[in-house]
Amino acid sequence: MNISFENTENAFAYKTTKELKESKFIFRTMGYQALIDLGVRLTPLAIKLHLPVRGLVRRTIFKQFVGGETLEQTAATASMLAKYGIKVILDYGVEGKESEADFEHATEEFIKVINYAATQPNIPYISVKVTGIARFELLKRLNEAPRLRSGIHDNEAEDEEWERVVERMYRICQAAEEKNVGVLIDAEESWIQDPIDRLTMEMMEEFNQEKTIVFNTIQLYRHDRLHFLDISYEIAQQKGFLLGVKLVRGAYMEKERTRASSKGRPSPIQANKENTDKDFDAAVEFCLDRIEGVSCIVASHNEKSNLYAVELMEKKGIRHDHPHMHFSQLFGMSDNITFNLAKEGFSVSKYLPFGPLKDVIPYLMRRAEENSSVGGQTGREHELIKKELARRGAK
Repeated sequence: MNISFENTENAFAYKTTKELKESKFIFRTMGYQALIDLGVRLTPLAIKLHLPVRGLVRRTIFKQFVGGETLEQTAATASMLAKYGIKVILDYGVEGKESEADFEHATEEFIKVINYAATQPNIPYISVKVTGIARFELLKRLNEAPRLRSGIHDNEAEDEEWERVVERMYRICQAAEEKNVGVLIDAEESWIQDPIDRLTMEMMEEFNQEKTIVFNTIQLYRHDRLHFLDISYEIAQQKGFLLGVKLVRGAYMEKERTRASSKGRPSPIQANKENTDKDFDAAVEFCLDRIEGVSCIVASHNEKSNLYAVELMEKKGIRHDHPHMHFSQLFGMSDNITFNLAKEGFSVSKYLPFGPLKDVIPYLMRRAEENSSVGGQTGREHELIKKELARRGAK
């Protein structure tokens, strides 16, 4: 095996020099923390007030990180990635809605995405956020009193509301099973995660009998998640279904710490990055050691963790395209990992969000915050782009 994440020629073969320069500008801008902080606060408000910023957003961060506003607009990107042996995870970027009508619309959209993915050879998965089909406050209430559904309270309306959420998720997973498309259920904030985990396990038991259709997302920056992975596997073994897991470090760290502090509670977040890295790599090894019973997606931008997974696969004699092992990175980031893994025949994808600009703004703001944070990707992305431009004799 001859794999290097320093190979920028492979990483950016799909980009013209003009496109590379545009990406360089975006990541350089993301290096200015004060500017990002201002943008994160003002952009959602400007969109809501219909101020003339949509064109700027579309030409910059939307173009860098999003596949388009409609399902049809993702086709060109998916087709381009297919030429390099890279698959696509389609993510209809809706979240944080509040009405039953919105939730029903999102459910139908998710099913529409599944039906579309089934017609495409390189779209094996779609991504679903439960906050796209369920009210945040309902999830929060269920999280705080996990036994509510067993009759602790007499709020019949909320019980019925939750049953509608379950029914929506069932319809999504049933369509996915029929079309042989995987459903990756995103992790969310710790204070709404418990009902999401329980719902996901229910769906796995129903639909993961013969093959892995439903995947839960495990955020290893939480100090309890390695243990949760172990418990999930034991349940899957006891009940006779395949466990599907997407391993990530996490996306809500600052929010989690702030909330825990404000409520005088212990933080659910690891004490330091070293512990997160250690648990992430341990989770990868856990899954690879149980490869026949676990389908694992290593969804990471950490080069060391991806190399560690590759080395473990080599050591254990697991073939590069094993159906239970997959790698993934976000569209617009870490091309040096994605394209070089694909070059070596690993099963790898780009996570490709799409949706109306106003609906994907929360996603884009998270990308901006994560990339500009300490230990974020901005510096590395900028460095790699400059390296490739220099190789091409451009500035």
